[in-house]
Amino acid sequence: MAHHQLVIIGGGPAGLAAATTAANAGVECLLIDEQASPGGQVYRAITDIPPQRAKLLGPDYQYGRMLVEDFNASKAIHQPSTTVWSLDAQREIGILHNNQAALLRADRVIIATGAMERPVPFAGWTLPGVMTAGAGQILLKSAGIVPNNGVVVAGSGPLLLLLAWQYMHAGVTINAIVDLSPKRNFWTALPHLPRALLAYHYLIKGLKYQLELKKAGVPFYSGVADLCALGKESIEAVEFTHNGGRKRIETPLLMSHFGVIPDSHLSRSTGCHHYWSPSQLCWRATIDPWSNSSIEGIAVIGDSAGIGGAVAARHAGRLAGLESAHLLGCIGSKERDEKAHQDRRWLAEDLHVRPFLEALFRPAPNLLAEPENDTLICRCEEITAGTIRQAIEDGHRDPNQIKFLTRCGMGPCQGRQCDNAISQLVAHELGNDIEKNEGYRIRPPIRPLTIEQLADLHEAGEAK
Repeated sequence: MAHHQLVIIGGGPAGLAAATTAANAGVECLLIDEQASPGGQVYRAITDIPPQRAKLLGPDYQYGRMLVEDFNASKAIHQPSTTVWSLDAQREIGILHNNQAALLRADRVIIATGAMERPVPFAGWTLPGVMTAGAGQILLKSAGIVPNNGVVVAGSGPLLLLLAWQYMHAGVTINAIVDLSPKRNFWTALPHLPRALLAYHYLIKGLKYQLELKKAGVPFYSGVADLCALGKESIEAVEFTHNGGRKRIETPLLMSHFGVIPDSHLSRSTGCHHYWSPSQLCWRATIDPWSNSSIEGIAVIGDSAGIGGAVAARHAGRLAGLESAHLLGCIGSKERDEKAHQDRRWLAEDLHVRPFLEALFRPAPNLLAEPENDTLICRCEEITAGTIRQAIEDGHRDPNQIKFLTRCGMGPCQGRQCDNAISQLVAHELGNDIEKNEGYRIRPPIRPLTIEQLADLHEAGEAK
């Protein structure tokens, strides 16, 4: 079986920074990534994007080129287009590359799987023409594809403003920006503002986007509730409640977004301890200041451990790379601490804004926990909120019992698109603390794997 000192899973800002730092310190390092080129979701297609499109996406995106160049100049090994479908506490990793399943081992593993958009079921969210804002960014970055007949962007979170701003500069007609963040969030966030001002550049950037969009005449609707997408074969309009009345906007495309949460399924499958974060409304890995998890030899870094953004992920990645180099015997603790000093300070400074943003853009509780009975919760198995509520009435008291009964979470996504929603729905219906109910118990394969591929499994590095 192939063996490596360090395996890093994920080629986004955290994974790239960790790999570069560890490899430059003398660690034999393999970075495994699902994508064909390094960069992750944030810096997707950064190595071959046309200059005009890169300029459109802004300087934050363009910084990724330097990060990738530093990684390519290091001695880290890059294995792209590779899916990780299992990871256990003994650091045995199941991968799928070129349609071939294989196993490999590592002395140390760093999970850098990043974030995913928070799945929020609402009426009509499964209609063709309803997409996530993240999907819109992927199309823009990787292929330069933008809507040609107008778009409504709806939800909550900074990405809505960023995508609308980018679309505006790309010549897209933005029919409306629909903000579902409750108005009371401002007062909840206000006590965090003094600390957020220590990272004022984020606030200035957000205000700049808003001012430019409003100057361009883009309609804004804030304090919105009861969003629904309407249409027969595809979306035709969106409706929502605003200032006490119903508003309808015709649109062929709706981009929705409700913030991001850690992509935690891989770390949860290993048995790493996780806890429910009431501020980020998601499961987070329990880690120490060096990103070590509760399982020896496994670290969880960047947004996969808790949402902090790309800049914080880079600093966390470098800290984890230095810690790996120390634990693997390449550098001493004194050298690790000296080299980590600046990144640790920068990381703390960058995270000053997070409590303010989390409070300001917190989704409404009823949006997350009180979907209508006919709203699909599990898209893969087509399970509705009503079916979940019926299972609860029948005596099934936690998400895993409901999963066994209804198959909710057993489809191709393995629960990634319904885990968070189910946890909050069950906790609300039972009146329980969400952590008491726990989320799904995650088992391999984390990503789809055919029986044929599993039967042809071999150990990486062996001849076939």
